[in-house]
Amino acid sequence: MFKKKFRLTELMYAVALFVSISSSGFVYCEKSGVDPERKPNFIIIFTDDQGYGDLGCFGSTTIKTPHIDRMANEGRKFTNFMVASPVCTPSRAALLTGCYPKRVGMHQHVLFPASKKGLNPDEHTIADHLKAQGYATACFGKWHLGHHPETLPRQNGFDTYYGIPYSNDMNHPENKDRPKSGADGMDILWADPESTLTKWRTPLVENETIIELPVDQRTVTRRYTDKAIDFINENSEKPFFVYLPHSMPHIPLYVPDDIYDPNPQNAYISVIEHIDAEVGRVLNAVRELNIENNTYVIYTSDNGPWTGFKHHGGSAGPLNGSKGTTFEGGQRVPCVMWGPGSIPAGTECDDLVSTIDILPTIAALTDTELPNDRKIDGLDASALLKHDGAKSPRTEFLYYSSRGNIEGIRKDQWKLLVKPRNGKKSGSENSPREPLMLLFDLSQDIGEVNNKVEEKPEVVKELAARMVELDAEVERNARAPWIKEIAEDE
Repeated sequence: MFKKKFRLTELMYAVALFVSISSSGFVYCEKSGVDPERKPNFIIIFTDDQGYGDLGCFGSTTIKTPHIDRMANEGRKFTNFMVASPVCTPSRAALLTGCYPKRVGMHQHVLFPASKKGLNPDEHTIADHLKAQGYATACFGKWHLGHHPETLPRQNGFDTYYGIPYSNDMNHPENKDRPKSGADGMDILWADPESTLTKWRTPLVENETIIELPVDQRTVTRRYTDKAIDFINENSEKPFFVYLPHSMPHIPLYVPDDIYDPNPQNAYISVIEHIDAEVGRVLNAVRELNIENNTYVIYTSDNGPWTGFKHHGGSAGPLNGSKGTTFEGGQRVPCVMWGPGSIPAGTECDDLVSTIDILPTIAALTDTELPNDRKIDGLDASALLKHDGAKSPRTEFLYYSSRGNIEGIRKDQWKLLVKPRNGKKSGSENSPREPLMLLFDLSQDIGEVNNKVEEKPEVVKELAARMVELDAEVERNARAPWIKEIAEDE
């Protein structure tokens, strides 16, 4: 909740569909010269595999992030912010569509260079929604929602694209001959910065064309930022949307030569601090154009840290679990929202919010309706960006595994996980083992230490039934992804 404490209550989604710009809290300022009738700009900065504990404002004592910390001091920190999957592809699909990945057919783990599917262009994305209102829209960074031309960003609402089509540890065209993995393998790569060009074949794509193979990963974070700043400058007189999904800190880790630290123990720290510096450049560009009073910036991560890579991975801070798990460390991520013309400065929200809520929130902030021909799972949380004491509309959240299987539910402070166990029971029946049942009171136990299953059987029963009910609705109304048609001679 906010530092000014308030309780969660459930709101109906329809209540806040229409939020006028005049009531959005934007202030006309002579310094900025911002037209109060103009729709707000949006910048979403989405890092890859950054943990809950990997920012100074979220408690890190080893990583210095002054620019993002300033965002938090001038904006609002969200400490109960969830992504809809613990891995890349489904998490990104959820952010852009406002849907659980299973609803849009993008739930079954991540895409690879040989994958034959992608995000269906018929889906309604944040970029689609804003482009229809006359926004300039751009994506600079990791896409990972399909590398085929039919599924790249320009088919999903973006005017322009510059970035890598999938993860930076994947090789074009069939993902073969990858270097040794694990922390030791990453140490070898970090010790040899030229390995970005000699050990990898990750492509850099502009619109639908590969322009660099392999991409020089040492400079790509900075180049994404260069492109974003150029785009902001070029479109400062009209509303714009910049989606800036950084490739890192997903392994392998690289930084520009001018800030390179040869000590592999500092690899992850160096990458996060470099990203922070690039965030600072984006914010400075907004300030220099005097459009900060009409711009929202959201900084968050696609899932939790890849802790198996040790010092090449991050920290979940006080949370249990990591990337790939449905524990909080896999899906609760750091989030800071900045908007000096609207968001109260230096505030904190502990209400339940998710990336799936961003699309309907943006629709409300632009006083527009979402299409009524499809179901989405997101809720309008625009009040949380504008008012002290506002309440989140979200009281429930589903947890899906990295393979897209339903595994848990959150309702208010209670979280139930139903985790399958391998093997079979001993005895004559030889039937599958019962799933592991875990119940946590997250208001008291953020680290998921104390299992309350035995103490609260009525809560377990209620949540288990609700989980099945909600998942069944998602599955019943799921939409198909884009699938590549395979010619007979292929």
